[in-house]
Amino acid sequence: MRLRQIPLLLCAALLAACGGATTSERAPLATLAPSPMAAAPTDAPTAPAPARAADTPAPADTAAPTAAPAPTAAAEPASLDQISLGVELMLDGFRRPTHVTSAGDGSGRLFVVEQQGTVQVVRAGQRLPEPFLDLTDDVGMNGNEQGLLSVAFHPAYAENGRLFVNYTNTGGDTVVAEYRVSGDPDRADPASARTLLTIDQPAANHNGGLLKFGPDGYMYIGTGDGGAAGDPWGNGQSRDTLLGKLLRVDVDGEAPYAIPTDNPFAGGEGGRPEIWTFGLRNPWRFSFDRATGDLFIADVGQNALEEVHFQPAGTPGGRNYGWDTMEANACFEGPGCDQAGLELPVAVYDHSSREGGCSITGGYVYRGAQFPQLAGTYLYADFCTGNIWTLRPDGDGWQSHLSGTIPIRTSSFGEDEAGELLLTDRDGGGLYRLSVE
Repeated sequence: MRLRQIPLLLCAALLAACGGATTSERAPLATLAPSPMAAAPTDAPTAPAPARAADTPAPADTAAPTAAPAPTAAAEPASLDQISLGVELMLDGFRRPTHVTSAGDGSGRLFVVEQQGTVQVVRAGQRLPEPFLDLTDDVGMNGNEQGLLSVAFHPAYAENGRLFVNYTNTGGDTVVAEYRVSGDPDRADPASARTLLTIDQPAANHNGGLLKFGPDGYMYIGTGDGGAAGDPWGNGQSRDTLLGKLLRVDVDGEAPYAIPTDNPFAGGEGGRPEIWTFGLRNPWRFSFDRATGDLFIADVGQNALEEVHFQPAGTPGGRNYGWDTMEANACFEGPGCDQAGLELPVAVYDHSSREGGCSITGGYVYRGAQFPQLAGTYLYADFCTGNIWTLRPDGDGWQSHLSGTIPIRTSSFGEDEAGELLLTDRDGGGLYRLSVE
């Protein structure tokens, strides 16, 4: 094991949104018990989506799948103040990695997204010589927060070979596109490209960029407020734009996508039909708890506060997370503001000391087997200071604890197929595994 040390320099965060579609409805999945709602903020899992009907079958992967970890005896999670977190270098040499994920196909492979436009494959701890997908001719990187920002594999990828990417094009606008795997399971077919959504971006920053399939099988798309500073266009609170939102679409419906019938504005009245939630500034990273289906959204703040929002599984969309009326749990545009109807965060940290930071990178609820003391604990980190926190429900509220400082600029967390957590270091180029010290 070795740790990479890098200077902890303050910087701006990494980290906006047009298309139409029909509505769609599908049979409900197995019911997930919703988690209790959070009360006012304090200090600061869904079963995998069922496979859909297959399209073109993907070629079989010839590598032996990674064995699932042996079951361990149930252990009580440790109290947060007893947890000390670190990282172990798994592999380095990536160019500005922005995201890491698995395909969920049993191959054990990891896919590392590089900001300039490539997706690299890691198999059995080794990076393959050729990229899985190379979009460098299509991707624009004129701003620090632009580029290829994420990849998401269809829940039935093992059968249909479908994957999706989110990037900024050479004109600076957001593109969400679909690709298919080629005859080589370690290469996507560049000729299979199909654009689902293009979102005009008024500025180079606050692009959001994460794609993720939820426990309902729909694809969620995080978009920033369009950039500049202070949301000058009012996009966060406007329901007539896709900027400053979490979107939710059905990629198995009519082209380019369908609208789930239970989206809050599915009929187009009161807001854009793609919108799931709004009032977000730059939801760079969000995740679903793989055991409960609960949704966590880490929203990058303006000048003072970073925040984590929570939506229990099974609850409806249409939530307003407050930006730019509020920044986290404080009024943003003056000493007083109307907070009626706003969802306050469950965790907040500030920019005023080294115990805080300047740009949140949201993580996951830990559901792996290696660290039972972390079971059911949500993790998040700061890109600038390297601080990493743990967060759990505590009675009617939440408890958050600063559980370490890691020597990397965390651009993303990821989960492998077994639920163990990974982190990417954008500036240092490393792929890391979480460790508990």
